[in-house]
Amino acid sequence: MADIAVRRVNYGHFIRPPEETGTGSPRAEPTFGYLVEHPTAGHILVDTGMGGNAEVDAWYRPTRIPLPAALGAAGATVDTIRMVVNCHLHFDHCGGNPQLADRPIFAQRSELDLALAPESHTLPELVDHPFEVLDGEAELAPGVFILPTPGHTAGHQSLVVRRANGTVIVAGQSHDNATLFTTDALGHRTHVGTQPPWLERLLALDPSHIYFAHDNAIWTP
Repeated sequence: MADIAVRRVNYGHFIRPPEETGTGSPRAEPTFGYLVEHPTAGHILVDTGMGGNAEVDAWYRPTRIPLPAALGAAGATVDTIRMVVNCHLHFDHCGGNPQLADRPIFAQRSELDLALAPESHTLPELVDHPFEVLDGEAELAPGVFILPTPGHTAGHQSLVVRRANGTVIVAGQSHDNATLFTTDALGHRTHVGTQPPWLERLLALDPSHIYFAHDNAIWTP
């Protein structure tokens, strides 16, 4: 059987304003999804790009690559996607959900509770469709499973892909970048600082590569 492939999907970038960077200066950030090509389950897509409205666009100044073009560059089409995993439901991770609403879209129950609350943390039209609701880990296909990684939001989740040459984890925004993950991984090993309670479980999977939603860098051990 062919191995499982994982490819980056480039959805563009946005400008995080100084109020959110903690540095007093704005910061440009890429927005990535990831395409998992499974030999029997087909294409599984992690995150669907940036949604928006006038308020979001004024605050973040996004430059979007539309979902069909982004998928095309990664070797897929909207029609070939069989399943969707949203690492969480902020606008920059579920913007293409309405175009894939007839496919299974997986999210943690705690994340949906936040997204559907009166004081929502996303754009309501991006979550106005059925979800496959999870309460913890779930296997999507042989060698591919979801692992809850709360922190950025209460229902954040990552995707674990067991490949022949090592385990790949699509960690979304569990950490803003690979450097911050390195800090936590090293802290866990040296018993320095405080790390997320799920980190031990994730590191026990012996990942060879970890991918992030807002960083071109890839973590390796």
